[in-house]
Amino acid sequence: MHAIGIDIGGTKIAGAVVDELGAIVRSARVPTPVDTAALEDSVVAMIGELAGGERIDAVGVAAAGFIDAAQSTVYYAPNIDWRNEPFREKLEARVGGNVVVENDANAAGWAEFRFGAGRMVSDMVMLTIGTGVGGAIVAGDRLFRGGFGAGAELGHIRLVPNGVACGCGQHGCLEQYGSGRALLRMANEIADAGGIGQSLARAREEHGALDGTIVGALIASEDPGAVAALRQLGRWLGEASASLSAVLDPQRFVFGGGVAVAGELLLAPVREAYLEHLPARGYHPEPDFVIAELVNDAGVVGAADLARVWVEEHA
Repeated sequence: MHAIGIDIGGTKIAGAVVDELGAIVRSARVPTPVDTAALEDSVVAMIGELAGGERIDAVGVAAAGFIDAAQSTVYYAPNIDWRNEPFREKLEARVGGNVVVENDANAAGWAEFRFGAGRMVSDMVMLTIGTGVGGAIVAGDRLFRGGFGAGAELGHIRLVPNGVACGCGQHGCLEQYGSGRALLRMANEIADAGGIGQSLARAREEHGALDGTIVGALIASEDPGAVAALRQLGRWLGEASASLSAVLDPQRFVFGGGVAVAGELLLAPVREAYLEHLPARGYHPEPDFVIAELVNDAGVVGAADLARVWVEEHA
């Protein structure tokens, strides 16, 4: 059974035909239109292009935001002007067949669980470390969505009471301490302090500001200041993971997103802080900490497979 996966991002729409083993048969990519009507047209056109006249059993669409438990209505999307948008109904009216809509982090996490770094376990937590922090939970081989479909917003668990203000309206969320944006803030603080931050300060002066590419390159070269910023970030992620373990007891934590390319330089402080904050340490089985494998394909692969699962369960 072939399915189509569509991943709507802030700057691009990616799509692919995906087979039952998670392999991409063919793919497409276009810029994301600003206008919502044009965006819908682009998704419809991409589905038609990818289908190529062949039978496609299901279409899965992944987008950032709150999606209802029926995988149908987008309650709220931060990057698209969707508020209570019946996107599934609209697409099915235009393309026919079975369509499901899923949160993008959930789709990526499901792809890792089925075909990537999370395979061979039944309970997994994925944290996607990009501009913000995305999350996905698999419990007992099933994707956790919550009663209203808006669960697993792990970037917005409260980590620091009265901490840094978050775009969600609260303060101290994990997203403000464990994201790419947080890494840049920490790197700038280290640059301001001098000492091991000298290379960061020089790069900032040369380029006018630090960005993810600059800090990432310094991390890759194991610059002491940049690695110190990454260690701060990793320790916050480890502390949050310990709290998540107390609730979810996963066998594996998977870390994806741009910051995760640092690999073991990120995972080492995550593990250290996790063990320091783990309740009943020494008696609680310890999970694995690994880096995601599917990278940029996770969204489309996960969306397609979730659509396939929906068709199988509702056949």
